[in-house]
Amino acid sequence: MIKTLLARLHQGYRTNAYPKKIPALPDRFRGMPSLDAAACEAGCTCCAGACPTSAVSTGGGVSLDLGACTFCAECAAACPTQALRFGRGFELSARNRNDLLTTGNSPVPCAPLEPRLRSLFGRSLKLRQVSAGGCGACEADINVLSTIVWDIGRFGIQVVASPRHADGLIVTGPVTENMRVALKKTYDALPSPKLVIACGACAISGGLYRTSTHQHGGAGSQVPVDLYIPGCPPHPLTILHGLLRLIGRV
Repeated sequence: MIKTLLARLHQGYRTNAYPKKIPALPDRFRGMPSLDAAACEAGCTCCAGACPTSAVSTGGGVSLDLGACTFCAECAAACPTQALRFGRGFELSARNRNDLLTTGNSPVPCAPLEPRLRSLFGRSLKLRQVSAGGCGACEADINVLSTIVWDIGRFGIQVVASPRHADGLIVTGPVTENMRVALKKTYDALPSPKLVIACGACAISGGLYRTSTHQHGGAGSQVPVDLYIPGCPPHPLTILHGLLRLIGRV
């Protein structure tokens, strides 16, 4: 017992201080992209041609759909003038799907829930996670939030085992045909009022599988979505920021 206590004291406090202090992000982290329309060459479509999910559009000016973007940076590598770059901003979440479309302008800040819902969920938010055909990457980063480094339980947020114990769903994956009915039944089992969070490019737009006939283009095609968290997968900090913005904690 003494050895256990000494080991615990030696480890110290491991949970990061977010939101009071932003934790260090890895060098390879890719966040909010920036578009410099003035630097674009007329008629150039290199970035759009390199994008595996058609997230980049060059019709009528360059635009980027964060909801379809996998942050692979192939578009930035293909751009001959470096008009498109990926920055370090992790605040990517949005309440409305259209707010994920950017032309280089400042992103629309993720709006919190209405006051009545914030009073219900602001101190205690229980979520049921549904993998609707996901590859496991988004699911893994959601699981990471429950570890000692992130400890989302300190904000009253918890992933629960049953939809009947949950306030909302956090959906990953493009919603395959085999998971479509399961997602709807899980949503119907939630007590009202209820929330839906689409986590990752697949859950927002279908992601890399958007052209497949065996998927339905994300959670929004089956259930109403209250929060979109882009990424492939989203960094745990991006997920946590979106959840805290939703309940008005940052």
